[in-house]
Amino acid sequence: MGRFRLRGRRRRSRDQRSRAEMIPLRTVVPNLVTSMAACAGITSISLSSEGRFLHALIALLVACVCDGMDGRIARLLKASSKLGAELDSLADFVNFGVAPAMFMFFWLTGGPAHEGCSPQMVRLVLGCSLFYALCDCFRLARFNTMLEQPTLPYWKHFFTGVPAPGGCWMVLTPAILALALDAKDKYPALQDVLRNPYFGMFMLLFVGALMASRLPTISLKSVHISRKYQLPVMAVLLLVVALLISNFWMTVGVMGVLYVLTVPVTGIVFLRVRARALDAAPAKV
Repeated sequence: MGRFRLRGRRRRSRDQRSRAEMIPLRTVVPNLVTSMAACAGITSISLSSEGRFLHALIALLVACVCDGMDGRIARLLKASSKLGAELDSLADFVNFGVAPAMFMFFWLTGGPAHEGCSPQMVRLVLGCSLFYALCDCFRLARFNTMLEQPTLPYWKHFFTGVPAPGGCWMVLTPAILALALDAKDKYPALQDVLRNPYFGMFMLLFVGALMASRLPTISLKSVHISRKYQLPVMAVLLLVVALLISNFWMTVGVMGVLYVLTVPVTGIVFLRVRARALDAAPAKV
């Protein structure tokens, strides 16, 4: 009898252990969306290497949408995990660091064959692309370490440096505008300026430095509007939606230019917010 009881106890403990090792299926959904984002980013790299730049931009757009959805799905399903957070950071590096860098490299050097571009220029553009990708990697690593640190009150409405999706948007803005103008056969001189390798290298270095810097940039997550401005804001948003429907890529490109212009404006606003917070803080004895 003792032998059979012992076997029964082992069987029950084994069953309990197997149940403890099982996880709900809903916890896999956010990681699946993050994996889809990474696949879209890798697909964008492949399309860029083939010279299919418009399709590469569409793949990056899909990656951005999936990146914006995975966190919200995780919170909705209560399926947040450390594995998901690490996977999201790795996917962001691919989508917003490597993919835009390779897009700009192939776009600025004339496609996979580097037609009309000297070997020296190809190496220079490659170096600037690598710089941008490494700045994105540094920015993501710093963001992960700052999650465990307390945030000062006047920083809650700002990011430290340009976020990775915003950096991707900024650096691709010349390409988006050039492709939008090329589709309409307008302003060939402006297209040449936007696709100039020197201008492209400047954008890669400039945006990479913004991501790695500690400059304050706007965080839309914590922006609130007053009720008296609700109607004008809704009107502006409806206008943006209408423009996106009528001329998507041109609207995205113009909004990218406006986003770049928010950097100095946000810096001025941050200095004022910090000054008010420091004046209101009690003096230490």
